[in-house]
Amino acid sequence: MRPDLSSLRSRQGGFGLVAAMFVIVVVAGAVVAMSRMSETQSATSSMAIQQVRAYQAARAGLEWGIARVLAKQSPEASFSLDGFDVKVEEPKPLTDAGLIQEEDNNVRFRQISATAQYATEGSPDYVYRKLAAVVEVP
Repeated sequence: MRPDLSSLRSRQGGFGLVAAMFVIVVVAGAVVAMSRMSETQSATSSMAIQQVRAYQAARAGLEWGIARVLAKQSPEASFSLDGFDVKVEEPKPLTDAGLIQEEDNNVRFRQISATAQYATEGSPDYVYRKLAAVVEVP
């Protein structure tokens, strides 16, 4: 006598559904992981660009301060440059310690610093750069 195949087929019919659900879950997980990696990479790239812009804004402020010192003017200033708040200052006041006698000339050294800041501290877009230079003033 032959076994009844109809009852055997009905018991095995659900395995394809389980396999298909497993594949769908794995593919969905891979898609979610790729999208999160893409968002992270985009945010990292954006922050790197903002950091370079902050450096350039601080450098522009520092060069502006150096030009003011060489023109015998005060380098102290605050201004906005393309969304960055730039502050130029002379942290150490001019004293006799900055005066050096060199071959019958008095040479002064002045320190200038420039800071550039974008957004407020604690926000996700916050970047800050500070640069300093020492200038020889004849």
